[in-house]
Amino acid sequence: MKIKSGDYVVRKSYDRDIIFKVKQIFQDENGGLSAVLKGVAIRLLADAPLMDLEQLNAEETARLMAGEEDNAIEELLLRRKADKQWRGDENSFFDFPGKVLHLDGDREYLNKCIEVYDKFKIPNAGLAIAEKDQPDAVSYYLEKYRPGILVITGHDSLLKGAKDYSNLDNYRSSGYFAEAVKNARRYQPDRDSLVIFAGACQSCYEALIGAGANFASSPRRVFIHIFDPVLIIEKIAYTSIKEVVTADEVVGGTVTGSDGIGGIETRGQFRLGYPSTLKH
Repeated sequence: MKIKSGDYVVRKSYDRDIIFKVKQIFQDENGGLSAVLKGVAIRLLADAPLMDLEQLNAEETARLMAGEEDNAIEELLLRRKADKQWRGDENSFFDFPGKVLHLDGDREYLNKCIEVYDKFKIPNAGLAIAEKDQPDAVSYYLEKYRPGILVITGHDSLLKGAKDYSNLDNYRSSGYFAEAVKNARRYQPDRDSLVIFAGACQSCYEALIGAGANFASSPRRVFIHIFDPVLIIEKIAYTSIKEVVTADEVVGGTVTGSDGIGGIETRGQFRLGYPSTLKH
């Protein structure tokens, strides 16, 4: 079956490890046909020869995608249920979680994240902004939306052949992310008043933390899951302002774990309201 744009595929040479969506078919430098690929659950852009790709049928695509995404959300649901047990009569109280502003270089990934924010009733504003434009845009949108949590993400990678991991010139987008974080910190220096997650696949973790992020990717320069930022944000948004959560506790709830995400201890953004209004 001929592979075309929009198809879901896996790479045979990588043991079918990641599900991709074909974004574009092009003629490569050797005169053969290759495809631009975007990870479905992993924030990754790649290319591969068509001969290395295996097309997935609709049934297999749905099964694999559901497995990758639902496992992370199911764990989140269980944690949310456990966290609510201490509140007593839920009908007497109301939730007031932290609000998130999410700037993402990829609209499709952004929309998926917003679906999860909405599902878990996390107040949010999401904007698809190219990575290179995020440093100039972040202050304006922080002023407009006044969030307690900021996510700065998109696509990133180490450039081919790079050996100096500390040089931001060796990354596709880490320099933009770092500059955006610095501008956000000029707006709000306090890391508890504005909690920041920054980075994407293989981002320069040390530079992002140094710029002022509370949490960032990627300590081991690995790929991160599309929902890793969401899982970080959910934990902070629903942790009481009376509590400080340790970095290992927050990172332990992500899909990628400490290879892909790291950070610093941070105060929660959740407030419990009383009394709740009458429900009809």
